[in-house]
This record gives sequence, C-alpha cells and structure tokens, in this order.
Amino acid sequence: MQRFTDLYLELDRSNRTSDKRAALTAYFRAAPPEDAIWAVYILSGRKIGRTVSSTQMRQWASEISGYPDWLVQECYHVVGDLSETLSLLIPDDKPLAPPLPLHRIIEDRLQPLGKMPAEKQRELMLQTWRELTPPQRFVFQKLISGNFRVGVSRQSLVLALADAAGLEPAIIAHRLSGHWKPQAAKMRQILSPPSPEDIVDQTLPYPFMLAHALTEPAESLGATKDWQIEWKWDGIRSQLLRRGDKVALWSRGDELISGAFPELVQAGLTLPNGTVIDGEIVAWDDQAHRPMPFAMLQRRLNRKNVESSFWPDVLVNLIAFDLLELGGRDLRALPLVSRRAMLEELLGSLSSALIRLSEPICLASWPELEHRMAESRGRGVEGVLLKRRDTPYLVGRPTGPWWKLKVHPYTVDAVLIAAQPGTGRRAGLLTDYTFGVWDAGGTELVPIAKAYSGLSDAEIAEMDRFVRRHTTGRFGPVYAVEPVRVFELGFEAIQRSDRHKSGIALRFPRILRVRDDKQPAEADTLATLNALLQSIEGEG
Repeated sequence: MQRFTDLYLELDRSNRTSDKRAALTAYFRAAPPEDAIWAVYILSGRKIGRTVSSTQMRQWASEISGYPDWLVQECYHVVGDLSETLSLLIPDDKPLAPPLPLHRIIEDRLQPLGKMPAEKQRELMLQTWRELTPPQRFVFQKLISGNFRVGVSRQSLVLALADAAGLEPAIIAHRLSGHWKPQAAKMRQILSPPSPEDIVDQTLPYPFMLAHALTEPAESLGATKDWQIEWKWDGIRSQLLRRGDKVALWSRGDELISGAFPELVQAGLTLPNGTVIDGEIVAWDDQAHRPMPFAMLQRRLNRKNVESSFWPDVLVNLIAFDLLELGGRDLRALPLVSRRAMLEELLGSLSSALIRLSEPICLASWPELEHRMAESRGRGVEGVLLKRRDTPYLVGRPTGPWWKLKVHPYTVDAVLIAAQPGTGRRAGLLTDYTFGVWDAGGTELVPIAKAYSGLSDAEIAEMDRFVRRHTTGRFGPVYAVEPVRVFELGFEAIQRSDRHKSGIALRFPRILRVRDDKQPAEADTLATLNALLQSIEGEG
C-alpha cells in the first residue's frame, strides 16, 4: 500500500507527462504483480465499485475524531475533497499493524464492504483507518470513493507499461482491451514477450485511433488530395468484430455493448469470418436518410439487453469508416487509402443495410471546407474529420495523422444565479455555476444549466471574489448570487427533459465569455430556447 501511495502522490503533484510516465514505469518494474495489476485496473479507468456512502464515512469520521458531524461537513466544504478531509480529521495515531499490500486492501477490505450490514461495515472501516498512515488513508479514501483522478491518460499508462516490459505500445494496448480480471496472472501476461495469443483471441477489439482537435488553419495541412475528409458523426465510436462463430460490438471505452444493439450483432453475422470494422453507432432516421439526435441513442445506452420490440422505436446504424481486419489478416499497418478501398469493396457486397459506408467529402480546395462545415447541423453531424491517406492505423491519439473540426456550438446568454465550491484542486473556490434565463413573463430566472469549464485560473479567482461580494443567501454549499451578470454559454445539443424545471436540458454546457456589455434584462428567455428546440426537431 505504501508503494502505491507514493506513486499516487508523485503522480498528483507532477504536471509533466514525462515525469508521470517515469514514475509509472518505475512502479510497474518494482511492484509485485498482484499489486501492479490492481494499479493498472484503476488507472485504466475501471471501477472497484462504491461500497459505502459518503454520509456513512462522515458519520464514522465524526465518531473516531470526536468532531460533531456539522463540523466535519463544514471542513469538507472548505477543503473540497472528502478523501483529504477525512485523512486530516481522523486521529494520526501510530498504525496498529504493518500496512497491508494494495491487493489485500482492495480484495479483503474494499470489495467485501458492499456485502456487509452497516455495523460490520463500520467496524471494518474503523479498523482499516487505524492500520493506515494519513497518506495511505488518503489514497484508501480515493479508492473507496471512486474519484481516482491523477491526470494519467490511457496512452501514458500504455507507454509506461511498454517501457517496463520492453514491448511495442500496440501490444500492450491490445492486451489491456476488453474485459479481464485483476489477477497476478493477467499482469504477467501484460508484461510477457509477444506470443500467438496476441492475435488469436477472438473476442478482443483493437486499440482505437483517435483524432486531435485542429486549431491551425486547414491550409497548413498541405494539399487536399493528401487527406480523406468525412463527416464526424454524433454517436458511439465502436468496433464490430466477426471471428469464427462469434460477433462482438465494443465501444471506445472497452465496453462490450452487444446486448444493447442486437440488430447490429445480427448484421455482423453477414460479415466474412475474420473481419473487424471501425465505425460509429448512430440513431438513424430511415425516412429522412440522416442520423437522429444523440438523445435518441441514449435511450439504448446502459441497457444490457434490448428486446426486439424496442428496435423500431430507435433504429440504429453502424457508419463504417475503417477496416482493421479482413480474412483474419491485421490491416492496420496498411495506409488508409488501401484500407478504405477494401472497406468499400466489402460493404458493396454486404447484404445488411444496417452497416453503411461513411461517404467521403470531396474538396477541390481548403476554402470549400467552411461551406461544408456549414452543412453539419442540417446533416445532424458534429463537424468533419481529416485523415491523411498514407498513414497506418495507430494506437491512441498521435499528433498529425487525424484531425477533427467541430461545428461551432449553440449559444445562449444567461444570468449567473448560483455557485458552489469546487473539488480537488478547485477546493475553496466557488467554481461550479448555475445559470438561468427569463421565464415567459420575464419576471423570474429559470435555471437551465450548470457549468464549470471555460474560464482561466485568473478568471476563476475573479469570479470567486465576485460571487462572495454578491451573495444573497446560502443553502448548504450553494451560494445564491445577485442576478447582475450575464454570460454566453455554449452547448452541443438541446433536448426536452421532465427532470428540469425549465423542461429542457443542454448537452455539454460551458462558459464561452463574460457578457459585461449586456444587462441582465437583455439575457435570453426560455421561449428562445424552446424555439431553438422546435427548429431542431423540425429539421430532424
């Protein structure tokens, strides 16, 4: 546990990717496999599962520290991180026993908690707290809360493991794909030399290749003929595999989603054996011949199984844009132009209409790109993707081969009406904001979005001072703010919602700029947003 605690603290205080990679590499070279595999499991974004509530932990911390519950709560609001708060409040007594290794902490302490009655949970938690030092306790709380973020990307984890094993990153990335159990044998397999099993497994997808956002003018990319340009679909990035008698559908997050889209699994049975297609699952309107909003696709998500009677309500298609395997042959080393030609030939002979080709966008020159981008909203897409024709299919998000260009967001001018403290590094600052627009009568501001991104550190500090000067009341951690300041918010989509007072929900709201040139009375109205929603529904 101490070795993993040291790793976490080193990762948390470092801002340099190279330093984090070096720390990870050193850890994986030294840690026993039964501990290291749990580190891989956690750092790759997999969840142990929540076992006790934050309320229970605050109550037990109150008991063991002697501080009243209200003071524990106030300390949490000031610190902004429950794990850190508890590690500071619990008495710093000398540990009762030598620290357990990481795998024992997880397997003997964390995992059994969910199956215990409350009193047994309390006993085990208090025992564990007493056995750990404050830093170890802090990391233990991070594990139990599920809020384990240390700024380590999946690519950094892959590269560190590749360094530790002396292997190509592509091999490591493939071994981390799919579902696996955090056992010592798996860790040994991850770090072992290449073997035939790396290409034989019939259930695993390939690591996905991703695009960077394009911030420079498109003209800087060279000639348009060197690039394949296609629409950026608003759906679920997926790989459809047909190997032997098995068909599987995987999301980019290594989630097996076959049960949510059984019709695509059936379509996969029409593929030749040894085929892997990379594409995007979208909700599809057959009559309009275009995708439906992502909100429609959400109705199919988080379902392990979908009944056939549900299909006609939300039809889906797989928009295919790459071919990674054909006839059992790994095609990723081939240039995109070759893979694309093979994909077109394959889909041209396919009998299923649920797998359709992502049609390329033809440009004679880069200035035409702006006109095509203007078509994005009407087509129900997010923008465009630019892919070099001569590049292989790589692992992760390499810089240069693939770029994405997203359509400008929808915007709304809204009034700041509330704020509350942030967490982690934003603890102690009021950084989570609630915005409202005017109701039909123009007399009340109706909440329409919460946003906490889009401001610089200097702007956040200024906002914190502003909110504290204009607070009109407090409701727990929430500060009610005098409605005197207008902000322009950006968002990707808008949909109807029964869970919100406004009747609408915004997708990915964020702050674009402060509108100090506008008075609160000039902010947008709920009628404006409803009109936007109706126009979008009319287009669909």
